[in-house]
Amino acid sequence: MGIHPVQEIETLIRARYPILYIISSEERRVEQAIESIAKTLGRTLHTWSISRGLHPELPSKPQDTRLPGEITVLAQVLDAKERRIIVLRDFHFFLTDRAVIRLLRDVANRMRGEAITVIILSPVLKLPPELEKDITVLNFPLPTAAELEAKLNDVIQAMRGREDVDLELTPEEREQLIRSAQGLTLDEAENCLARSLVQHRTFQIDVMLEEKKQIIQKSGMLEFYPPIAKLSDVGGHELLKEWLQQRGSAFTDKARAFGLPEPKGVLLLGVQGTGKSLVAKAISAAWNLPLLKLDVGRIFGSFVGQSEENLRKAIAVAESVAPCVLWIDELEKGFGGMSGSSSDSGTSQRVFATFLSWMQEKTKPVFLVATANDVTKLPPELLRKGRFDEIFFIDLPDGPERSDILAIHLRKRKRDPAQFNLRGLSEITAGFSGAELEQVVVAALFSAFHAGRELSQADLEHEGRSQVPLSRMMKEDIAWLRDWAKLRTRPSSRHDEFEQETAPLPTNPA
Repeated sequence: MGIHPVQEIETLIRARYPILYIISSEERRVEQAIESIAKTLGRTLHTWSISRGLHPELPSKPQDTRLPGEITVLAQVLDAKERRIIVLRDFHFFLTDRAVIRLLRDVANRMRGEAITVIILSPVLKLPPELEKDITVLNFPLPTAAELEAKLNDVIQAMRGREDVDLELTPEEREQLIRSAQGLTLDEAENCLARSLVQHRTFQIDVMLEEKKQIIQKSGMLEFYPPIAKLSDVGGHELLKEWLQQRGSAFTDKARAFGLPEPKGVLLLGVQGTGKSLVAKAISAAWNLPLLKLDVGRIFGSFVGQSEENLRKAIAVAESVAPCVLWIDELEKGFGGMSGSSSDSGTSQRVFATFLSWMQEKTKPVFLVATANDVTKLPPELLRKGRFDEIFFIDLPDGPERSDILAIHLRKRKRDPAQFNLRGLSEITAGFSGAELEQVVVAALFSAFHAGRELSQADLEHEGRSQVPLSRMMKEDIAWLRDWAKLRTRPSSRHDEFEQETAPLPTNPA
């Protein structure tokens, strides 16, 4: 456990560091912490903003009122007496001005070793190289689970006695609510709790997820997917489902107390159309976590260093709303071909190295779900043990799994699977992927709708015989992938061995 940020600020003030730069969007929370420190140390607290000026004013020489406010306040600081803390809000806007830079350097030299501290408080870091040696930068993290729980207790206490709201929470519900609020500021969490009570008359996790959706959308680097798919919507893959269900409660305090680490992620390799993306969506719904999709193509920018910075920003957003599920679809298209022969001046390699470092060192509960179709294009560094908790091979569904998938798609389209011979249809569609089985159902519905009648078994069988699946067009590639996966991955289904069937030739193409 590292030192608490409030304790670190107090330590630096006690050590008489002249200028601190605190990065945080929670202005009120940080200022409350600084106010507490000022009282403890017996120092006078002054705050400045471009809209309100300095409050309270510093006792200093009269200043030229024609000077800009940022120049005036620094001139006043140069004349200030000891035992003061001066907070400058949003001062990063002025750190490109040569006069401001020079004055800040003068302030640092003047106050070094004295009991007076200037604190720049801004949501972003913009530090000119001239000031790097004079300013100490601190990140003020988002509230901890303990702080969020204290805020929840405050809300419950404030609403106690109201008969129109239900404030009761079981220990499990309380922990889940606090966990869903992690990644929000205290103000955001308080707003969500109040909104939940107004809308639902009780505390609802969905309100927290909606707030996180706003944060994700503002980033521009990530997409938010609502948790609509369920593991029951995924046909087959029993071994993968069991593995996921075992880790569904691994983000709780009880799991930490048991000695379990938080799950890192899973790589899903396999044939196209076998449900890898659907599994990623179902994980977030099963675990009740927000699902974020990272499009690696959005990361790459035209300026030197921009791509690496974009990736770091995307990771920071994901970590800020953790615990969450981060999904990267078709990983090989984003990080494939990481060889020295690339023609982008090494940008791809640097972005890839940044991503690998994060995967190895990440401490926030961001569960990474990556999918890939072409294993030959994946860098070997991604496949070594430790990057992911497990690598699963998603094979083509066998007979019983095809029946399950067909039943799922019929039910989704308001048809009773018991009215159809799914076993016979499963035999006809040997070698079909999940996506291809869905198209069999959809195409048969189109045929029945065009003919002005209800869907029939004959419609389904006709489409099953007419369609040409990928397993027939790419028979050699799929056979190679299965052979590669046998010794290197974990199967997602209970096949005794990988099913070697491919789609039969159509017996009735008419």
